[in-house]
This record gives sequence, C-alpha cells and structure tokens, in this order.
Amino acid sequence: QVRLVESGGGLVQAGGSLRLSCAASGRTFSSYAMGWFRQAPGKEREFVARISWSGGRTYYADSVKGRFTISRDNAKNTVYLQLNSLKVEDTAVYYCAVESGSGSYTEPSEYAYWGQGTQVTVSS
Repeated sequence: QVRLVESGGGLVQAGGSLRLSCAASGRTFSSYAMGWFRQAPGKEREFVARISWSGGRTYYADSVKGRFTISRDNAKNTVYLQLNSLKVEDTAVYYCAVESGSGSYTEPSEYAYWGQGTQVTVSS
C-alpha cells in the first residue's frame, strides 16, 4: 500500500507562484515514475507533469510547459511541482500519483495510487 499526501496549495494572484509537495510512504518510492494531475470543477482530471523514477526525464502538458517544473527527492520520498506565472485557468485541485502501468503516462488509468489533492486557486 502507498500513501501520498499533497501540500502547498493555496490562494495566489495571477502571475504568482506556488510549490506543491507530495510525500510518499509505504513502498519503494524511488522505483516508480510519479505524475501530477489536476481537476477543475466540472472538468475531467487532466495530466500536468510526469517524472521518471530517477528524476532524469520529465514531461509536461503543453498548457504548463515553461511555467511548471516537476522534481523529486528520493531520499525524502517526495515529489514537487513548482508552479510559476500562474493563470486563472490553473485553478484546480492538484493530485500526485504513482505510475503503475505501461501505457500512456497522460492517462489517469495508468496510475495506481493517488493523494487526496491540494487546492490551487488563482485570482485575477
């Protein structure tokens, strides 16, 4: 069993920054790729970013590329998401997840364990 706990969300003005953290426990964290997703009210959960088990490869949704940065510290069992130049449309609940499948990493179905989410609200 894996437990993921996100933190770092909050209310920020457009153009501001936040740093989200996802602390993992219960399994060999460093063996798995990790992803961040987000879900806005009335919308489907969407892929934001993914990082390989070593941290050597990162992938981003086009909508956040150049503004968000995913990273991880395997010694601390933690993955991060730095959010810069935030826009109102970035408002959503952000979730981290452990990748377990071998299909498309942008699909939520490829992730086995999820955190409870952290709310990010960007005001204009």
